[in-house]
Amino acid sequence: MQTDPKPGTLYIVGTPIGNLEDITFRAVRILQTVDIIAAEDTRHTGKLLQHFQVKTPQVSYHEHNRTSRIPELLEHLVNNKAIALVSDAGMPGISDPGYELVKACIEAGIAVVPIPGASAAITALSAAGLPTDRFVFEGFLPSKSQQRQEHLESLQTESRTLVFYESPHRLRDTLQDLALVWGSDRQIVLGRELTKLYEEFWRGTIAEAIAHYSQREPQGEYTLVVAGITASQPQLTEEELKAELKQLISQGISRSQASRQLAKFTSLPRRQLYQLALSIVLTPEL
Repeated sequence: MQTDPKPGTLYIVGTPIGNLEDITFRAVRILQTVDIIAAEDTRHTGKLLQHFQVKTPQVSYHEHNRTSRIPELLEHLVNNKAIALVSDAGMPGISDPGYELVKACIEAGIAVVPIPGASAAITALSAAGLPTDRFVFEGFLPSKSQQRQEHLESLQTESRTLVFYESPHRLRDTLQDLALVWGSDRQIVLGRELTKLYEEFWRGTIAEAIAHYSQREPQGEYTLVVAGITASQPQLTEEELKAELKQLISQGISRSQASRQLAKFTSLPRRQLYQLALSIVLTPEL
């Protein structure tokens, strides 16, 4: 029995990530019958609505106007208007400000109903060929290399499959940082233009991905699926770690370089090892 939409309810509506045929019948019905559609980009969503002959009025809701828009949307909902929240593609609230509206509705006692749809993360994961029983979604990595490396270091010992989003203009830098922090032999799958005409999955090691994209210009939006750490690494005591660091430093490399090398061997965070390296007192040779 079709009872949607209910007055005073926020509907989280999943939309296609590329192929328009991936929208659900329920999603179309909700979009046709709610009072307002809150869209990340009204022009982009307008094309989708036109395709499915949806004439429901839109208002914009995005990263830059969320602070002022949330009270307006809450007022409509309190006045028994039904609202559908959509993003440019996929499920709202995943790597976009949708969650803030959802949180505000829950705090105000307003009903929130999900209308499931496509998700680039799950779509890529399902076809990657890497373990799917346990995984972690990380969204977009930081845009600056140093911050990106620091974040990757915090994930260095993660055993679950990892899923990231990345833009084409940052892909090469991200692959380089993955190799630098995690090593170049990790298995990685790059999903490009998912569900679209030029959908492509590339599979190999991080080193092979770097070589592949040094010869090819990255195009389209990417979903990266990376294997978690699987090798059983030796567990060293703090004194043993210091001894390893001291030996590396005695070979003429810096404390930072020694920390990075040992991090790859132990899968411990580089910053933790660097702090240990700083505590080492080196005895000058006679």
